[in-house]
Amino acid sequence: VQLQASGGGLVQAGGSLRLSCAASGGTFSIYAMGWFRQAPGKEREFVSRISRSGGSTFYADSVKGRFTISRDNAMNAVYLQMNSLKPEDTAVYYCAADSGMGTSRNPGRYDYWGQGTQVTVSS
Repeated sequence: VQLQASGGGLVQAGGSLRLSCAASGGTFSIYAMGWFRQAPGKEREFVSRISRSGGSTFYADSVKGRFTISRDNAMNAVYLQMNSLKPEDTAVYYCAADSGMGTSRNPGRYDYWGQGTQVTVSS
């Protein structure tokens, strides 16, 4: 499956962005989907995950209450609504697809990755 992330940009602290990830070339609904981010000089870190049906969601503590993940299986897309953005949220954000079970936050568990979209939050 191919993943294409979009929606990043430059925003002031306290602002909002909505990231989108469009999937093609596979059966989207068989994958749990995740969002990860990587800041310069840091390891890629888990942000959020959503189950195949969309009924279960998981968040990193650092974004809980500010970010919301959702998916539309009819549109083959997953979204990340990011509110109350902070400068420390600045990173390249990646969407990823996981064909396995569970609630993994380990990027090594994910099978397919999008190309990333840059989010920059100014103070």
